[in-house]
Amino acid sequence: MDIKIEQKKGFKKKHIPFVAGGMVLFLIVGWIIFGNHNSKLNVDSAKTSITSVTKGQFNDYIRVNGQVQPINTIQLSAIEGGMVAQKLIEEGSEVHAGDIIVRLTNPMLNLNILDSEAQLAEKQNFLRNTQVSMEQEKLNLKKEKLQLDMDVERKKRKYDQYKQLYNEKLTSKEEYLQAKEDYEYAVSGRQLVVERQKQDSIYRSVQISQMEESLHNMRQNLMLVRQRSENLNVKAPVDGQLGLLDVEIGQTIATGGRIGQISVLSDYKVEATIDEHYIDRVRVGLDATFERQDKNYSLRVRKVYPEVRDKQFKTDFVFNGERPDNIRAGQTYYINLQLGQPAEAILIPRGAFYQTTGGQWIFVVVADGSKAVRRKITIGRQNPNYYEVTSGLDEGEKVITSAYDIYGDVQELILK
Repeated sequence: MDIKIEQKKGFKKKHIPFVAGGMVLFLIVGWIIFGNHNSKLNVDSAKTSITSVTKGQFNDYIRVNGQVQPINTIQLSAIEGGMVAQKLIEEGSEVHAGDIIVRLTNPMLNLNILDSEAQLAEKQNFLRNTQVSMEQEKLNLKKEKLQLDMDVERKKRKYDQYKQLYNEKLTSKEEYLQAKEDYEYAVSGRQLVVERQKQDSIYRSVQISQMEESLHNMRQNLMLVRQRSENLNVKAPVDGQLGLLDVEIGQTIATGGRIGQISVLSDYKVEATIDEHYIDRVRVGLDATFERQDKNYSLRVRKVYPEVRDKQFKTDFVFNGERPDNIRAGQTYYINLQLGQPAEAILIPRGAFYQTTGGQWIFVVVADGSKAVRRKITIGRQNPNYYEVTSGLDEGEKVITSAYDIYGDVQELILK
C-alpha cells in the first residue's frame, strides 16, 4: 500500500530567486522615491568663469555699429531723355549748384523747337497782316465818314435854301421836299457809318486781343520747348560731392531716368542697424554717445525706419554739438544708445551661459565653493556689460557665467 508523503512547509531553495528579485525591485523603487536623482559632473574650477552677483546702477543702453553718411543725398535724374554726348565731371569730384555734369542730345527735340519757331513766325506774320488790314479798313471808314460829312453839309445848305425859297413862294413844294429828303438821307447814312465804326473798333479790339493772347501762348510754348533743350544739360541742383555717375558715352537715357547722386557735405549723419528686439524701445530723440580719439561725442536719434530686414531695422543719428576732426563718409563709430534712465538692480556680468540657458537658469556656487547647483532665474534688461536679474539671485552669491555647452542636462557641478 502506497503511503502519501506530505509537503514540508517553510522556506525552500527554489524561493531564493524570487526573494532576491523582490528585494532588488524594492531597492529600485525606494531609490526612485527617496533617492537623490541630481546628475553630477566633475569640472575644473580653473576653467570656469565664476563671478559675483552685485547690486548697483544698471545703465539701460545698447551698443551698435554706425557708419557716417552725408546728411542728405540728392538723386540726379534726366529731366529730358536723350543720348549721352559728354561727361564733364567724374565721380568723387566736388560740384556746385548749376554745374553741368552730363550733356545729352535729342535730335527729335531739336526738330520740335524748329517746328515751334516756324509756327510762331507764321502766327506773327498773320497777326501783322491782320493788323494792316484792320488799319486799312479803319482808314477807309474814316474817309467814308469825311465824304458823308461833306455831303451832309452840302445837302443841309441846299435844304436850307429851298426851305427859305419855299416859304417865300419862290420854288415848288416838290423841289423843297426833295431837298429835305436828300438831307435827311445823308444824315442817316452818316449815322450808319458812325455805328459801323464803333462796331468795327470793338470787333478789332477783341480780335487783336485774342490774337495777342494766342501769340503769347505760342511764345510761352516756344520758351518751354527751348527750356526742354536746356534740360538736356544735366546740372547739379546743390553744392556737394558727386558720389555716383552711372552713365557712359553713347548710352540712351529715358526721361526721368536715374543717372547718379550728389552727397550734400554741409553736415553728416550716422546710420546704424539695430536688432529687431529693440524696435519698440528705440524712438526719435533718444541720446547716444561714442568715443573717438579719446574724446566723447554726443548723438541724437533723428529717424527710426519701421521696415525690418534680416531681423534688423535702420536708425539715423545726428550730432549734438561738436563733430570729430577729419570726419569722412564711410567711417564706423561704435555707439552707446541710451534706452532708459539708470536704476538700482541685481547685476551679473554678461557671459556665454546665456546662449545655452536663454537667461532662464544658471549654476549657483554654494557657500563652501565645493559645487554649483542649477537654479531658475529671471533676467530682464541687458546692456553690453551686465544682465539685470529680476528674480532668483541675491547680492553676494557667486555664479558660473562661462559656456554651458558641455554640461548637457547636468543638475550639479562638482568643482575640483
